[in-house]
Amino acid sequence: MSLDNLEEALTQLHTVADFSRFGASLFNQAELFYGHGSDNAFSEALTLIMYALSLPDELDETVMNCRLLTNEKQQILGLFEQRITEQLPVPYITNLAYFAKLPFYVDERVLVPRSPIGELIENKFSPYINSEKPPKRILDLCTGSGCIAIACASYFPEADVDALDLSVDALNVAQLNIENHGLSEQVIPIQSDVFSGVKGQKYDLIVTNPPYVDQQDIDSLPAEFTHEPEMGLGCGSDGLDIVRVILAESAEHLNDDGLLICEVGNSQIHVEALYPEVDFSWLSFERGGHGVFLLTKTQLVKHRTLFKAALKS
Repeated sequence: MSLDNLEEALTQLHTVADFSRFGASLFNQAELFYGHGSDNAFSEALTLIMYALSLPDELDETVMNCRLLTNEKQQILGLFEQRITEQLPVPYITNLAYFAKLPFYVDERVLVPRSPIGELIENKFSPYINSEKPPKRILDLCTGSGCIAIACASYFPEADVDALDLSVDALNVAQLNIENHGLSEQVIPIQSDVFSGVKGQKYDLIVTNPPYVDQQDIDSLPAEFTHEPEMGLGCGSDGLDIVRVILAESAEHLNDDGLLICEVGNSQIHVEALYPEVDFSWLSFERGGHGVFLLTKTQLVKHRTLFKAALKS
């Protein structure tokens, strides 16, 4: 079957399982890209079905045999068609994404949360942070939807968290998520060009998922990524325009035992080429992911001259 015979689907398909299989087949035939919270067609089809039915994704398997009303079928097929014709990531259709096991509102003003940093937060950054000395002040740089800041606040309820972004649109989404999670007293959104909005402020932990996609990757991104704000993805020919600033200035904003954790994804190769003298700690993840490094304040101070010099390169 294809989009050309959706009317046939209304009469021949009846259950949630039927539509899950049909949707997955449609998505595979359309050669869609999966990278915004799911890695397969069946999962995306089921998410859209549950959204149409106003049901949570995590339900007993018996729901798969439930029969659907005609208007429910029509809603589901409409979502399938939107996913295929617009190549819109599913979280932009449902306005919902999960990060560190927490729900977040998302739309096209922000990237869809998918950073492996979520796994670090769930583990409270163990073993890199002593559980007996949790961070009291945390900075989320390039916060986007606010997911990292809000997750940090949720897993470290005694910490104050600043959430920085240059984009007012992104900060508006972050503010909505902060309010939805009841964290307005703990997480503060701040408009800032990297550190410009927090001059003189120091933190125990800086966590950042900045724009880092190099131009070559930007030019070859699947269509789904073109719906995301480009300023949240690309950042110069090697993807490191903002990372250079972060490395050069983070030491000034960290307390003595402070840590910087920064995601650079595929641009890890550019980081290692640009700073061969620096002993980056590249972190590993049980659920997959790569290109996240850790540096201590001591290391940042040690290589400050090198980092400052790279700003001019």
